[in-house]
Amino acid sequence: MEGRDGRGYNEMEQIQQGLEAFLEKEIEVIDVKRRTPAEGVQVQNSEDSGDLPEGPREQDSREPISEDWDCSVHGADKRNRKPKEGEIKVIGQRPAGKEVPAEKESGIGKPKERGTEGKRSTENVPAQDQAEEKMAASTNKRAGKPPKKGSRLIAKLRRLLIAVVLIIALLGFGLYQLVGFAYGKMTFREIESVASLPMKEQGVVNILLIGNDSRENGEDGRSDAMILLSISSRTKKIYMTSLLRDIYVEIPGHDDNRLNAAYSFGGAELLMETIEKNFDIPVHRYMLVNFEAFAGLVDAVGGVDLELTTDEIVFVNGYLSEYNRLTGRPEGTDNMDVNVSGMVHLNGPQALAYSRNRYIGTDFGRTERQRKVLTAVIGKLPKAVLTNAGGLIDGLMSNLTTNLTQAECFRLSLMAGKLLTYEIVSDSIPQPGTYNGATIRNMSVLELDFEANIKYLK
Repeated sequence: MEGRDGRGYNEMEQIQQGLEAFLEKEIEVIDVKRRTPAEGVQVQNSEDSGDLPEGPREQDSREPISEDWDCSVHGADKRNRKPKEGEIKVIGQRPAGKEVPAEKESGIGKPKERGTEGKRSTENVPAQDQAEEKMAASTNKRAGKPPKKGSRLIAKLRRLLIAVVLIIALLGFGLYQLVGFAYGKMTFREIESVASLPMKEQGVVNILLIGNDSRENGEDGRSDAMILLSISSRTKKIYMTSLLRDIYVEIPGHDDNRLNAAYSFGGAELLMETIEKNFDIPVHRYMLVNFEAFAGLVDAVGGVDLELTTDEIVFVNGYLSEYNRLTGRPEGTDNMDVNVSGMVHLNGPQALAYSRNRYIGTDFGRTERQRKVLTAVIGKLPKAVLTNAGGLIDGLMSNLTTNLTQAECFRLSLMAGKLLTYEIVSDSIPQPGTYNGATIRNMSVLELDFEANIKYLK
């Protein structure tokens, strides 16, 4: 028992001595500015000594500190026992006649204000004290104290932002790959005279849609349809403006003639130049589609529902006969029931035949039917992109010729979501009351009031 008691006593003595040395060093750093050079008093709350064995309580911490509590006076048993709960351990000697409550001396025992843990007002605090507070905050961080709620919220928001950026980047990369694949199916024809000119000017993108009657994927044949597609980010509208083929215009490098003659003389380049010259509107990009592309586009979106009269259905069957013969399909393929009228469903070849009819309503009626089909197709495109992207690419892209670059096509694809919210405005040139029918050089043409139509376009 004696050996065990002696060993326990020595261990307790070593622990007490080590603790006193640690406390003395730490309190000297914290209170270096709060005591005079003559003072050698160090205080420590008993809660910081939680690792020591329990001992008998002797004195409450709120009572004045007695001068005679000294290690040399009380001996080893005083030196080696644990202070009571709330008791103040005094190291060194305080000058006579000066007694300071523990709360005022060390700040221990003061109630902490909510939200101010680890913080102290920097007003009238020396720079060394502020440095000590930063050191203490760093110590708390190393000790593994949990971060504040604000820090945790910022960290969560940062992680969420990173995740969103990654998702957008992946979607953008996937869209770029899809556009690249579709673009590879198109036929690109660079036009040097407009290659350096921007696609978008003053918030408006103008693209000339040309429908020709070529049976091959090329620029031969006549321009059966000319629609100026204008996308305005200022008005949040998409304008589809048909340009009638019989408009009598100036054609650069040629005699005055019908508008569609410009395409016959010089293809898409001369047609864009003619439109720009006569209507004072920049047109630098075009898309050319043939019969197959138009029919393939309608089929790729699952057909369109339009209201037809009985007379229109009769002409649909008439144009289908020509289409079937040119494409090698059996006679009567896709013919419609002439006894049915009203809202009907049209597939690709039927919609094409409907759009080519110029015997009802002259060329004004035909261009109106073309815009009706395109408007219906645009309305069904978003769903078709998700459910039949392959059909769209195969049915349309392989029969499309353009001078749009791949980067410009990608820019247009990024606008797709926004464009779905734009209003579609469908109209034609010439405007009512701004033209007269005439015969020039044995040609039936439309003479325009160009000033009035330019004002409308602008």
